[in-house]
Amino acid sequence: MSRLDRQSFLGSDSEQTLQELCVGIVGLGGGGSHVVQQLAHIGIGRFVLVDPDTISLTNLNRLVGGTLADVEADLPKIEIAERIIRSLNRDAAISKHQCHWQEALEALKNCDVIIGGLDSVRAKDELDAFTRRFLIPYIDMGMDVHETSPSKYLVAGQVVLTGPGQPCLRCLGVVTDDALLQEAKNYGAAGGKPQVVWPNGALASGAVGLLMQLVTPWHENPIESALLEYDGNLHTLVHGQRHKRMLGKPCKHHSQSELGDPFFDVRHLRSSDTISRTPPAGNTDKASKPIRTRRSWWPRLLELL
Repeated sequence: MSRLDRQSFLGSDSEQTLQELCVGIVGLGGGGSHVVQQLAHIGIGRFVLVDPDTISLTNLNRLVGGTLADVEADLPKIEIAERIIRSLNRDAAISKHQCHWQEALEALKNCDVIIGGLDSVRAKDELDAFTRRFLIPYIDMGMDVHETSPSKYLVAGQVVLTGPGQPCLRCLGVVTDDALLQEAKNYGAAGGKPQVVWPNGALASGAVGLLMQLVTPWHENPIESALLEYDGNLHTLVHGQRHKRMLGKPCKHHSQSELGDPFFDVRHLRSSDTISRTPPAGNTDKASKPIRTRRSWWPRLLELL
């Protein structure tokens, strides 16, 4: 009996598929720590963990797996994430990077999917562009608290699945020139955005759900992109109308020439190809080169090439 028997509806070979999948998580705070926990439970076998920070006392209201002892030890967030994964899968291949994501590009290039929990609008924009260049699906999470009147607030957020040939974060209004300008004006300001555990959990669950719909055949509707909008006051997570309006329209922010690693010729791979590589015995720190999963936009991309 496998611990994953009760999720066999995901597909007859889903356990192997998830074990071979390499998922990058960029940002291991409130949202990213939820994602790590869920992916470890669901059977993902390969991880690239990226976060420059150590845990602080103010992280404890939302960082899954963090403890007071971790704060006292000034433990890196990547170490807490690895501990969560190892508690469920001792043999997971984990590549850890205590740095900004721009310093972990070689490891991130090898991911089959990347999930981002970044606060910075500019960082979201840059990570979106990076994943497009290397034909990697990108799932972005974002959450904010807006004051609607004195002492009254709206908790809101979104989860976006994007990739080559699909609406980008700019198309969907997640990244805007105004937001970038405002962020630049506030550069260096003390403090951080308000954050609490339950909206991060809701957004992380949405992100994991999109990932599972992308890589396993359980859902009747194959998915290439999505925008899920979260209203924390109404406790709803719904498909955004802006995404529906953008479907089928060319992205105006990323040209076709940006699609794909110039040193990786997608035409030499069939869309159904997968390459299984078993981690070397005793490998506990580095994720092996991952499989190339079937990506539903490859046939469309071939037409562009």
